[in-house]
Amino acid sequence: MVSVYSVPGAFSAQECAEIIRKAEVEPDSEALLVGQTRDHNLRRASVVWLDDVPGTGWVMDRLISLVRRANKERFGFDLREFAESPQAASYKAKDSGHFAWHSDIGDGPVAGKRKLSLIVQLSKPGSYDGGDLEIMPGAHVVSASRLQGSATVFPSFLLHQVTPVTRGERKSLTVWAHGPAFR
Repeated sequence: MVSVYSVPGAFSAQECAEIIRKAEVEPDSEALLVGQTRDHNLRRASVVWLDDVPGTGWVMDRLISLVRRANKERFGFDLREFAESPQAASYKAKDSGHFAWHSDIGDGPVAGKRKLSLIVQLSKPGSYDGGDLEIMPGAHVVSASRLQGSATVFPSFLLHQVTPVTRGERKSLTVWAHGPAFR
């Protein structure tokens, strides 16, 4: 059975605040899907790619360590690389921030290569309403932890969504581990 792997306390509150602070001083861009055009019915968020943010190299090291641990303990996928920068995302109530049901398999150059998705909760749980990360590993929906610094890892082919933010702002960090296409 496919499942979801959770790591409470993957990042400290101080580390989350540092990531947010560094990402906020960088120019953000509207979140678009790989190989797709703007579709506000599907996703409304802004993103900053951490590879462009000075002083955040340690974040990728931590993310790689978390993915390796999750893969060893739960998934056993053939992982080869992290070909994409970590993405710091912001979902704002004033913009009706959300991301409808989708998978992370992707189009274009990443098509079929994403094997595991890892999402870190950067915001404090009480700082926003709505904005739940929901994952569908089977016939039921699993809600990811809203605890600041928690990481959720799951196969990239699973359907998942971020429900509309109705108050405040949800901030998260996402990275994908790549490997040969599933057969």
